[in-house]
Amino acid sequence: MHKSGFVNIIGNPNVGKSTLMNALVGERLSIITSKAQTTRHRILGIVNEENYQIIFSDTPGVIEPAYKMQQSMMNFVKSALTDADIILFMVEVNETKFKDEEILQKLKKTTTPILLLINKIDEVNQTILEEKVAFWKKEIPHAEIYPLSALHKFNVDVILDRIKKLLPIGEPYYDKDALTDKPERFFVSEIIREKILLNYQKEIPYSCEVEVESYKEFDDIIKIRANIIVSRDSQKGIIIGHQGKSLKKVGTEARKDIETFVQKKVFLELYVKVNKDWRDSDIQLKRFGYNQ
Repeated sequence: MHKSGFVNIIGNPNVGKSTLMNALVGERLSIITSKAQTTRHRILGIVNEENYQIIFSDTPGVIEPAYKMQQSMMNFVKSALTDADIILFMVEVNETKFKDEEILQKLKKTTTPILLLINKIDEVNQTILEEKVAFWKKEIPHAEIYPLSALHKFNVDVILDRIKKLLPIGEPYYDKDALTDKPERFFVSEIIREKILLNYQKEIPYSCEVEVESYKEFDDIIKIRANIIVSRDSQKGIIIGHQGKSLKKVGTEARKDIETFVQKKVFLELYVKVNKDWRDSDIQLKRFGYNQ
């Protein structure tokens, strides 16, 4: 008897969705930084064993959209509600409310099994945790509630066992050796974007997109050429930095991580281009994979 299903992770920005996804999948698939809006797409991580296939889906954090790009990000979240076999609804232990009332109402009405995960429990005492459990039990009565520390992997195994029990019977959706639905070049662009998030302040990272222009694989090396797209000329100067030092630092850090990910030597070329309205352009957003 084989079981398979889609397990979709939903929650506010920065609650630890990507950390949990990586703990469950066992691979560094999603970007993890301390900045909100890090995940912009739905990223599937596939766990295969002989008798089951779990397709985990990490989604962008729930936000109030200011750009078409962010509207598209919220569409990824809404689609994750409709095609889930199991929903992992993740909240932070210090959260008092969920940002999106529409999504909360859908969670209250859905017949899909919900595992409500209260994350970062290592930051509070037992009394506060019990109060939070009582609060969320009242908010979504049919949800199963699990305290969690995704960072320290506390309760991750328990949650994984529960997911296996809830999985519907069915054939695998993907090849049994697949790790994700995304190609390697997608993760290359995500790794570069992560380095931008870590190396620049304020709005700079959120104004950037990364496009892998060419990805050529040879026996002993992969040659990659990628463009960092920014919204303004002034941002281009900041990304490049004095005598190109900032861009070089991003390139070096990204190359090392890409080499770890692809298990091969990498030659990486980075260029910075200005595309003023890319976050509000349907054509550009489609090109970058947002509204498909």
